[in-house]
Parts: sequence; C-alpha cells; structure tokens
Amino acid sequence: METWTKVEKRKAKKMKRTEAKSDASHPRFMYVKGEIIKRKEAVGINDIRDLVLHLAADAPPPSWVRVENPAAVQKVVALLIPGLTPEILSLPPIPTSATVNPNLPLPIPLPPDVASTSTGQGIPFISSTFSHACPTRAPGDQNRMHSVLNAFFQGPISGEEKKKRILNRVQSERAQEKTPMQYVLTTEQMIENEYPMPSYLAETFEKPPGWAETVVPEPVLPPSGGGEARILAIDCEMCLTEDGKELTRVCIIDYATGKVIYDQLVKPSKPIQDYLTRWSGITAEALESVNTTLEQVQSHVLSLLSSTPTPVLLGHSLESDLRALKICHPWCIDTAVIYHHPRGRPLKPGLAWLTKKWCGREIQNRGEGGHDPEEDARACLDLLRKKVENAGPGFGEFKTDMESIFDRISRSKSGTVTTAVVDHGNPAAWHGSKATTTVACKTDAEVMDGVVAALPSHNFVFGRFTGLADALGWITSKTSSDLVPEALVPAAPPAQSQDVGLVLATLDAQLKRVYAALPPRTALIIFTGHSDPRRMSELNARKQAFEGALRMGRNPDELPKEQWWTNAYGRELEEEAEKAKRGLVFLGIKAGP
Repeated sequence: METWTKVEKRKAKKMKRTEAKSDASHPRFMYVKGEIIKRKEAVGINDIRDLVLHLAADAPPPSWVRVENPAAVQKVVALLIPGLTPEILSLPPIPTSATVNPNLPLPIPLPPDVASTSTGQGIPFISSTFSHACPTRAPGDQNRMHSVLNAFFQGPISGEEKKKRILNRVQSERAQEKTPMQYVLTTEQMIENEYPMPSYLAETFEKPPGWAETVVPEPVLPPSGGGEARILAIDCEMCLTEDGKELTRVCIIDYATGKVIYDQLVKPSKPIQDYLTRWSGITAEALESVNTTLEQVQSHVLSLLSSTPTPVLLGHSLESDLRALKICHPWCIDTAVIYHHPRGRPLKPGLAWLTKKWCGREIQNRGEGGHDPEEDARACLDLLRKKVENAGPGFGEFKTDMESIFDRISRSKSGTVTTAVVDHGNPAAWHGSKATTTVACKTDAEVMDGVVAALPSHNFVFGRFTGLADALGWITSKTSSDLVPEALVPAAPPAQSQDVGLVLATLDAQLKRVYAALPPRTALIIFTGHSDPRRMSELNARKQAFEGALRMGRNPDELPKEQWWTNAYGRELEEEAEKAKRGLVFLGIKAGP
C-alpha cells in the first residue's frame, strides 16, 4: 500500500512540474519583421490559413510569424470580421512612401479612457487585447478581389499528399474500364449539389405538386461499369413568369449516336414577363404558335427514362434542368462537377469556359440571340467524351490540387482534431461541409453564441461577424447568375454614424464575451479579410455593361458618355481593387489562469 502511495505522489509531482513548465513557457506570437520585409506583398489570407494549420494540425511553421512553444496551444479560434478598418481602430494609415514598407505590423494605440468609450466608437477590446495589427492582402487579379472565405478554407495539398493521390488515381484508372459510368454522381454528390432527389434514394427532397420521379426497377442499383446504360445529354431554357422561371425549351441528344432525339418548345402556364432572350434564345415569335405544355414534355421525358437499364442524364449544373422539368432522376453525370474550376471547390466552372478550355471551341457567343440548348447539350457530350477517351478522372483537373482545410486537419498526426464553423447562411452546404460541426446563423448574436457553445468540445472554431460590414454598407448582393453572371448590384447606402457606433459597441461586447469563454492558452486570430469593396464593384459593373454593349454590336457613339468606359476608369479600377484587398490580422494567445 505504501508503494502505491509513493507512485501516486510521484505522478502528482510530475504533473505539477509539467504544469509549472507549461505556465513558465506560455505560448506567444512574435512577428518576424525581416521575413515580412522580404515579401513583395502583404501577408495573405493563405498565410493566415497556414498559421491555423500549424497550430491546429502539424503543418510546417510559417516564416512571417514565430510561435513560441506552439505545443502548449490548447485551441485555435479564428474570427473573420470585415469592416474593422484602420480608421475605426485609430490606427495610423498604411504608409505610401517609397521608403517605408507598408506591410509591417502597425502598433495599436492603447484604449481610450472610459469616458470616451461611452460614445460606442472604436473597438476597445481590440486595443486592450492585441499589441499590433498586421496588414494583409486578399486574393484577386488586377481588377477584382476573389473570395476571402474560399482562400481561407481551400489550400494546395502537400507534395507528399499529391504523390499519394496521383498513385491512387493511376491505380484506379488501371482498374477501371474507359467507361462514362464511372462519372455517375453518388447520392452524396447529388445531395451536396442540391439535386431534387428521388424518394427511393434519399428523403431530402419533398416533391411539390406537379413533380414526378423516374420509376426504376427493383432493386435500385446504379449503372455498372459495363457501359450498358443509355446516356442522354439534356439542356433546358427558361423564361420569366409571375411564378418565376418556367421551362420554354428542352433538347435531348443521344450520347452514343450524337443525334437529337427530342427538341421541343414549351408554352409556360403563366404569362411571360421576360423572355430572357439574351440568355435563353427564346422570343415571343418563337412561342407564338406553341401549345405544348410542361406536363406533356414531362411525360415524354419520363417515357425516355423508363427503359431498362435506366438511362443516365448528362448536363451542366443538371440540377437546374431537372428543376425546370420538375423531375427527380437517380442517375446523373454533371460536367460542372466532374470538371474543376481553376480556383478549386466550391466554385464551379462555366460551360462556355470548359468548352473553350478543353474542346478548343467557343459556344454561347450569339450575343442577343441567346443560348442554343442543342449547342450546350452537345458541349456536354464532347466534354464527357474527352474525359473518357483522354485521361480518365484526372482530365480537367489542374496542376495545383486543392483541398479543404478540414481535409488537411483530418490528416494531423497529433490525433483527432474536432472542428466547427459558425457562420451566416448555410455553412454546411459550402465551406463548412467537411467540418465536424456547422452552425447556421442569422445574426451576429447567434454567431457569438455558436462560437461560445462550440469551444468546450472543438479544437478549432471559425466564426464570421458581418454586422459591421452591413452597417457600413459594404454588403453587396448579386443578381441571379442565370440572368447577369457576376454583375454586382450597387451597395446599399452607408448607415448613419449613430447606427455604426451602436454596432461597434455591440461587436465590442460580443468579442469580450467570446474572449471570456476561451480556455487558457487558446490562440485567437481575428482578421478583417478586405476593405471597402463598393467602388471596385461599381466600376466593374460599369466596365461589364460597356463591354456587353459592344459585344452586342452597339457603337460607343450610340451610348451616353456617362456609360463609357475609359482608360481613366481602368486606372481607377486597378487602384480601387488594390484598396479593397487590404485587410488586417490580429494575433494573440489567452494567458493561463
């Protein structure tokens, strides 16, 4: 009994020594100014992502910041808060002198006294918690800023992982026949891409009145690699009615023969408000004598799909065509899924871009004449053939393979790392799809509660606060991608300064609440992502409208001068794009008890 007591005492002493050592070597961040000076650009969003991976997984340490005693970091919390500008935080402006490096961390002034904070201006939490703000730069090209969220949550795979994937891909391709059936979407892929699901595959879609689903023989089995199932390429065009978009034309081509087996104009059930000719190719004259209804088209398409084995439908973003037809079908091949966007998931490539890139021809270039569904369906056929005949699954991917930050964390050698994404909208359908937990929020208050609730059981937590950017008028919406691709609507007018002051005070309280809930030795990374994007968006919309008018054959002299695009506007756009990409990052580690 005495021996056991001594063992327990030794264990207790060892634990105390370990704790004392940990407290004595408290982890902390130190900027490496020499490395930052060497850079041509400011710290990027990708650098912030790599820092998270270094702390939460076992990624190599970054060069621009040194983490002392990183093994002692218990958890990592990253908060994206657009709208935190140098002006709001009373920081000095970013230097513009050629003799001063604009990328070096800026010292944060101490918080003002209590009396001055009663106005609600500024974020006292930031100035009392962090010593420096490090300038950052969002991704983008000369005229645009790319997605900060995508840059943070997606990154290139390591060289070791890339070799492993190539080896697995080669082995997989050797084992498979060259058949298009290997590209049939899995049930998980269909759900992820918001396909209307047949009830016998998954109970994720409740069919509204007027919907139908393909009847398949029992048991419900996907097409085999034998290539026996018929493949039908399909494309639909829509017009706008008072009930939204309705089907106005459908074209189906047989994959094996390349022949059009069905091409039908459709009369919508409600009066047409906009023919969308620029995109659909449909005109009032074309539909004048058409009496075919959606129900008749739906019945015909279902008859084509009723053969045995059940045919496979092929299309681009095929879920949209199925919604137009009001049909749920089990077996689909989607060129927007089997081919990659150059910037990686979750972005999807456009059909015209894919056809130009991989087939060497242009489509959808008829200007006001709109799209031709036969041309689009045939492009899908050619893209699938390219995939099958040339290089298998690897064809249409890019040299830099990308992966989710959560895929990388899952390979951590330090053991299981639990992750959570707390964000506005539906993060489970996008950047949080591979996290352990996702929390969908409607307000910043819900984001605060979600982050606090996730802390005890998760090693890495991401949250995004958008209230400040919204109050500043930064939030811009996009029109329907089917109508005007990537055309930005002018931002809302900026909120009154009194409202901004209230939002700042609320945000300050929310950050204090989150910080109070952090366990000791939690790394807190707050980054703003970007600056005011409104002028950049306005100029891009003007440029796009002007170039669109020229593509449709209009002469610049026919346009009002206030709609012209000039070299001066071009230079201003480049300047505004660079300004919009500017952001800040704040790094800190909560002290132990």
